[in-house]
Amino acid sequence: MREFTEQEKVRRDKLEDIRKVCNPYPEKYEITHSLKEAGKLIDGTEDVSVAGRIVFIRKMGKLSFLKIRDIEGDLQLSIKIDLVGEEEYAFFKANIDLGDFIGASGEIFTTHTGEKTLRVHCFSFLGKALKPLPEKFHGLTDAELCYRNRYVDLIMNEETRKRFLLKYKFIKEIRRYLEDLGYIEIETPVLSNKASGALAKPFKAHHNALDMDVFLRIAPETYLKRAIVGGFTKVFEFARCFRNEGMDSTHLQDFTMLEGYCAYFNYQDNMNLMEDMLKKVIEKVFGSLVVTIGDQKIDFSKKWETVTFRDILMKYIDIDINIYDTKEKLMQVIEEKNITLDTDADLKTIGYGNLIDVLYKKVARPYMIEPVFLTKHPIELSPLARSNDENPSITDRFQLVINGAEIINGYSELVDPVEQQKRLEEQARLNAGGDEEAMVMDMDYIGAMEYGMPPISGWGIGIDRVIQILTSTPNIKDNVLFPLMKPEGKSEDSL
Repeated sequence: MREFTEQEKVRRDKLEDIRKVCNPYPEKYEITHSLKEAGKLIDGTEDVSVAGRIVFIRKMGKLSFLKIRDIEGDLQLSIKIDLVGEEEYAFFKANIDLGDFIGASGEIFTTHTGEKTLRVHCFSFLGKALKPLPEKFHGLTDAELCYRNRYVDLIMNEETRKRFLLKYKFIKEIRRYLEDLGYIEIETPVLSNKASGALAKPFKAHHNALDMDVFLRIAPETYLKRAIVGGFTKVFEFARCFRNEGMDSTHLQDFTMLEGYCAYFNYQDNMNLMEDMLKKVIEKVFGSLVVTIGDQKIDFSKKWETVTFRDILMKYIDIDINIYDTKEKLMQVIEEKNITLDTDADLKTIGYGNLIDVLYKKVARPYMIEPVFLTKHPIELSPLARSNDENPSITDRFQLVINGAEIINGYSELVDPVEQQKRLEEQARLNAGGDEEAMVMDMDYIGAMEYGMPPISGWGIGIDRVIQILTSTPNIKDNVLFPLMKPEGKSEDSL
């Protein structure tokens, strides 16, 4: 049996009293304005109807004030016995609590303290909150409780509301930017029988109807490129992706990835596109190209620097991957320099490319603060990228790094099916040898390529990650509305 606090018992008693007067959970309520819109109306505007959750209430003798809230704003209401009537006012004072929903109609005016207010002529009860809100001055401050009870976090914390509104405005502006350039948004499968599109450990499930194992997508890449084979020239998707890997303040196992592909582009075209897109979107969303990230201001208006993968490693640890060009050589120099690598992967089984990536993330990436494009990745690190014409050991690839985090990954795509098959065979060999982040063979994708591909360049952006960077939030979960959390306490089945 569930146990209720004293406050919860009182609210449940009030609920029964309300039922005697009206339906405490009515079907609908007609509004004329959102709270944000109502707060901008001129004094004297009549017949204004609004609705929201009560987050502040001061009940007095014949005049009471309350504040109602939705995701975009608050509005003060004044309820006076002379206007609503004695019976309605008595009902209000006896039964309405913080957290309840109310609808009200009346006239807009401004109080002597300068606050825009609705003078209520009539009101309707719209929903009883059976649990009390957190104490008004402190709200919900425990980070884990905020993740578990995001609905309460949104009610109580203005910064949370602002952050998620900013995130969805950011997504909206990116979508508008791409569509204005002729990109078409499409959908690709979440379930597939091959885990492909990125170097990552997949989630595995079983499809009962087809009686086969399937994987949750780790990236939409190979299907977006299948669309290019089919005749699309500019495509993108906001895709929920799943990677069964480590969890920390900048990584989640399920996250939102935006990927886009353009036929006849190369990676340098997309570097220019991404710089232009982010500059325009950041300025629209933040109102400026100078954004405070952590304790420093970053000026995005400058031309963004480009540096090669080889040069960045030489800069920070003086290791030349052109010399240490095998896994064995690289491991030896890492040990000689007493570098401790941070990874959940087994260093004995991962390939040379993944070892380089782990090294870079340890010794260089944390110190790359200003926007910088990292280019010329080793081919072992990029099984789906096009090799460079002049130096086949590297790929025509770029990553955008801001404040020590990878924001965008893009490259000129490999469109040669013969070469692609060779690389996937090597990836499959590594996977069979225990490298769980290596790709498996995907002959269906090879088959699609064999119908012919034009030159292609594509890119991917971790939306949750870029918002984390731009808003200086300590944990990526702060930017995911309902992050997955491990259950605590009694199971729901025991309630």
